[in-house]
Amino acid sequence: MGEPVRLALRSTDSFLRWTPDLIAARDRQVVMIDCKSRMTSRTSSRHAIENAAVTAHLQLVAWTRLPLYYAFDNLDLLTPGDALGTGIHGPRTTAGSGAPYLLVPSDRALAFDQVFGPPRRTSLPRVA
Repeated sequence: MGEPVRLALRSTDSFLRWTPDLIAARDRQVVMIDCKSRMTSRTSSRHAIENAAVTAHLQLVAWTRLPLYYAFDNLDLLTPGDALGTGIHGPRTTAGSGAPYLLVPSDRALAFDQVFGPPRRTSLPRVA
């Protein structure tokens, strides 16, 4: 989706504005990934996810029958179900968009390698 469309969708209440950033595949495993940069508090060690995103993503997972993961800067992963089940409603703030959000303790997150396995080693061609 192009940037002009993303910008236009931000002014709507359409769930399309929450389209995941990536669709990835490894072998026959297909997943959706929504990147969450700068969404982890250094002081409280909690990940923040907007309530509207969680609602949209739960419906997207049900519709597509594909898993969706929130990927944070440190490669912690959470699912929309994790966010809904273990998150608490954050305080209303005027910082950022001011939208309601969930706070999820980072110790509830899964490690990237735990979900996707360790990186595969590839053989590089020998240099003469």
